[in-house]
Amino acid sequence: MRIVSLCPSLTELVYDLGCGAELVGITEYCVHPAQALQTVEAVGGTKTPDVRRIVALAPDLVLLNEEENRREDAAALVAAGVRCHTSMPRDCAETADMVRSIASALQRPQEGQRIANAIERRAGRVQARARSARAVRFAYLIWRKPWMSVNRDTFASNLLCQAGGINVFADCPERYPEISADQLRTAHPERVFLCSEPFPFQNRHGDELAALTGLARSAFVLADGEYLSWHGSRTPDGIDYAESLIDDAR
Repeated sequence: MRIVSLCPSLTELVYDLGCGAELVGITEYCVHPAQALQTVEAVGGTKTPDVRRIVALAPDLVLLNEEENRREDAAALVAAGVRCHTSMPRDCAETADMVRSIASALQRPQEGQRIANAIERRAGRVQARARSARAVRFAYLIWRKPWMSVNRDTFASNLLCQAGGINVFADCPERYPEISADQLRTAHPERVFLCSEPFPFQNRHGDELAALTGLARSAFVLADGEYLSWHGSRTPDGIDYAESLIDDAR
């Protein structure tokens, strides 16, 4: 089978399903597994794929994500007769379903079942433990200039809430709301997670926000965005990672 993946987390999943040798195209943002990807052709970015080149590669399947990739590119591929698999899981249950679906499409059902079972098992353990633990109010920031957070309809928020977190911006109508320093202060989060992607937050940004908001500097913690926003074979470890962030705040 010839596979093109236009989403970094799905590229990683393809390898973990045992189909890495079948990848003929990836995006320039696909970075895991680094060594193996050096020999796979990059066909553009997640939102700027070279559709003509993808079609020329004659893939049997193109993997897309509704948020990472543009509808018009997916439509162009379908119009060219290319078989596409599109997904957008927002929580662990949907991620397990996605893994099984992609594994089936790649003819790797047993490998997919193994990963999906691990997701469901760890999610169940974390949810059970969170029911008897103190909840932690948090904000999760993904961008600077302007400051941006996430609402409840996002994978990262669901991972952290599953572990016992309460997203202080959960009810914002936008999935990725712009917020001000004043809004962050009045929301009274116990933890403000500064994500490593898409904006690469560093410790100095915690210093900046502490000065702007008057919140304790200790409230601002760097967070690994790959574990909290990549869905697929990384999700079992992402579940544990989210739990550790919430536990550290208790």
